Amino acid sequence: MSQNVITSTELTHLTPLHRGKVRDLYDLGDELLIISTDRISAFDVVLPNGIPDKGRVLTGLSKFWFKYTEAIADNHLIATEVEDYPDVLQPDAELLKGRSMLVKKADRVDVECVVRCYLAGSGWSSYQKTSEICGQKLPAGLSESDRLPELLFTPTTKAEQGEHDEPISIAEMRNQVGSELTDRLIETSFALFRAASEHAENTGIILCDTKFEFGQRDGQLIVIDEIFTPDSSRFWPADLYEPGKSQQSFDKQFVRDYLTEISWNKQPPAPELPEDVISKTSEKYREAYRLIVGEEL
Repeated sequence: MSQNVITSTELTHLTPLHRGKVRDLYDLGDELLIISTDRISAFDVVLPNGIPDKGRVLTGLSKFWFKYTEAIADNHLIATEVEDYPDVLQPDAELLKGRSMLVKKADRVDVECVVRCYLAGSGWSSYQKTSEICGQKLPAGLSESDRLPELLFTPTTKAEQGEHDEPISIAEMRNQVGSELTDRLIETSFALFRAASEHAENTGIILCDTKFEFGQRDGQLIVIDEIFTPDSSRFWPADLYEPGKSQQSFDKQFVRDYLTEISWNKQPPAPELPEDVISKTSEKYREAYRLIVGEEL
């Protein structure tokens, strides 16, 4: 495991354009540099501790999946090897190695495209109250973590930092971004999900759900941000899958469990995490990488 935990970045010649919950963005004109730090958030609050190797896992998995799915949908990735980056970034090569991506700029589509294959998370909460998710009626009698009769597309608003993404119906999405673009987004999201789900299944992982972000560049729809990482997807170990309850997962489950256990009020400042929670979480992220990519990080 890397001993170096990076929770913030300062580059020699550039200042950040934006700092998200996990990623720092730097503007390079027609391109962006995305650095995945080891920051971790829970309940929309960034925690004080970083998770070793988390940023490298997010970058490595996005790199793998962008390559794996490029025949289905183009994406914004240009390079992940620091030697291929512009000269202005070379003084920071050590920091950038393994945790950064040079990407094309695009006009972001301001809707998050969520695809669900199983009933979990906010989808399960919504189903319990209304028998629907984002206005889509589901059969009666489903249990938590059940496989859905078919893939569901459940879009959300793309909230500004510090705000929550809100579920919207497909009809509302059509009003917001147009009918033709909505159809393309649904079709592309389903095709990407099916391809990744099949690969994940072959590695012993169930892809429960995921969210995509898309942008438009020169009239073309491209996948942006990250893709099929433990921060954007629920991955479950297939051998432990048992419907009727919540599942173990390859993500920040240990962090959420700990914070729930200590009855944190989900308001900043967030509490410090104990060492065992940090190391178990890091282990889960690295295990997801190992299974999906087929090699150690």
